[in-house]
Amino acid sequence: MTGWRIIFMGTPDFACPTLQKLIDRNENLVAVVTQPDRPKGRGQKLMPPPVKELAEKFDIPVFQPQKVREAAFVDLVRQLEPDVIVVVAFGQILPKALLDIPPHGCINVHASLLPRYRGAAPLNWCIINGETETGATTMLMDPGLDTGPMLLQRKTAIDENEDIVSLHDRMAALGADLLAETLELLKTGNITPQPQSDDDTCYASMLKKEDGLINWHRNARAIHDQIRGMSVWPGAFTHLGEQVLKIFRTKTGDGAGPPGTVLKSSRGQLEVACLSGSLLIQELQLAGKKRLDVGSFLAGFPITEGVLLGREECGEPGQ
Repeated sequence: MTGWRIIFMGTPDFACPTLQKLIDRNENLVAVVTQPDRPKGRGQKLMPPPVKELAEKFDIPVFQPQKVREAAFVDLVRQLEPDVIVVVAFGQILPKALLDIPPHGCINVHASLLPRYRGAAPLNWCIINGETETGATTMLMDPGLDTGPMLLQRKTAIDENEDIVSLHDRMAALGADLLAETLELLKTGNITPQPQSDDDTCYASMLKKEDGLINWHRNARAIHDQIRGMSVWPGAFTHLGEQVLKIFRTKTGDGAGPPGTVLKSSRGQLEVACLSGSLLIQELQLAGKKRLDVGSFLAGFPITEGVLLGREECGEPGQ
């Protein structure tokens, strides 16, 4: 083990590449802090966070406080004497008492080009909003929400058909590399923190189930972006009669008709009219059924051309 004493704080899969990068670099990881085990699945069995599973493979001490602001936990961190704390998608707000402990600060890896998309779901919202570029930012944390001075940034393009699954994995790897570069520059004193401007900021709020509801009175591109940004959770959905129909993968088309109307439904094609343009649905799922490609879906559940998807109360004009 070499260099600074590091505490790593993170919870989901997104944080694992950065933790693995620190392990591969033989950094002096004195502890990993992650969220408590949570019940999952039908049996509600307690399951460890991905970061805990990775840390335990390498015999790194793991702590799982209910609340990091509790005095006992702050005292524990102080006793560990970290030189720096690295934070990636941890899931709790760190109090000032914790931020003040490491002499080289708490470094956060954030999945956006700050000050754009501060908040809990930056990757989802940059896709939903049709961005063609995003990136990762390392910053020194302060008591605000993603408002601390920036250290490094790296940009990456977003393909018009890329969904949250692909972007998540690419950004997790990009963030890990950026953190390693940030540590090197900090250790040699060759980096100058840059304050953020609030002029171009926007907030990436946590997604809610209702965010997935498709309003067909929007243009095809906007709905396509909504679908690819929500393909993991909550899943974009509409209604086919009384049934909930989730849509996971689409392409835009130039068909025309009343919004929500099925224009084509044959030979593996399912095209739905939007306010302007149309969507060619490629992968979908009825509630309680399997997720299927459109050809397999239509073979087992034909949809008549001219059928209207959605409900009247959802049909307000939009962009």
